[in-house]
Amino acid sequence: MLHPAFLPVYIHQVAAYLPAEVISNAHFTRLNGLSHEWITERTGIRNRRKAGPGENTNTMALEATRRVLAQTTAFPAAEVDLIVGGTYTPHDTIYTVAHAVQRELNVSDIPVVSISSACSSLLNAVEIVEGYFALGKARRALVVVSEHNTAYNNEQDTVAGHLWGDGAAALLLTADRLAPTDLHVRSVLTGGAGNIGKADHSVTLKPVEKGIVMPHGKDVFLHACTYMTRVTQQIMERSQLAVGDISYLIPHQANLRITKNVLQQLGLSEDRAVSNIEELGNTGCAGAAIALADTWAQLQPGNKVVVTVFGGGYSYGAMLLER
Repeated sequence: MLHPAFLPVYIHQVAAYLPAEVISNAHFTRLNGLSHEWITERTGIRNRRKAGPGENTNTMALEATRRVLAQTTAFPAAEVDLIVGGTYTPHDTIYTVAHAVQRELNVSDIPVVSISSACSSLLNAVEIVEGYFALGKARRALVVVSEHNTAYNNEQDTVAGHLWGDGAAALLLTADRLAPTDLHVRSVLTGGAGNIGKADHSVTLKPVEKGIVMPHGKDVFLHACTYMTRVTQQIMERSQLAVGDISYLIPHQANLRITKNVLQQLGLSEDRAVSNIEELGNTGCAGAAIALADTWAQLQPGNKVVVTVFGGGYSYGAMLLER
């Protein structure tokens, strides 16, 4: 029997949920005069999704959960023995997104954890799963990442009000390979740079004061480009891979200019990058997971995928996946 400390981790399935309502750049032109050309030139964003009446971070997470469970026959929902939820836009800070998912599954007496490390929460959630698997405390985990950005956003803010979209994704992770299509989580590397630059106030969300604000976008841009590139290089070096070995790069979906900058620094062609920001806007920690769900059917045996993220508070990370 494999020692728990060496248990592998596999992503068995991933599914996404996006609200139906589409908000185009024309909405912001009417609202505050920002032109479609101005927005797309600076961000790449053309449209974004907005949660409808009665929808919130938890409801979107539940729909993504239903979808991912519907995609597997390998094990029933009752065998899920760990739930990790990630969001910085909670519907409820006490009855968290992870608790809502547990109630949906109706599975008792299992670890339920909610985390927030801004847009990096997906990778920190996977690390938590790695830890539980290594300790032998779980073997079937559900990671759910969901953001209701529009609930906190100030659309009148001409600096950042046009950036945000809503969405959720759910991933089933297992300690053993259940299907040929499973993705082996070969390596996860995360870090924090909260002591660097303007990390303490470049992007903030203080619910008792105001919504999401980004007064220092240039600082965010510069450090995102630096850290996403660096951590991607580190995870390739750790696995003795060259740039040519990477089939797809899935970056945090924050700004198309950041993606292009990272690609240029890495020496990767644009056709290797997976991008959904054009149609979804910045969907926070759900963005990269939604992009993985969109790419899932295209992945072939031997493909290697790097997910690289950077978030407010200057948390960052990269994850190497292989089919």
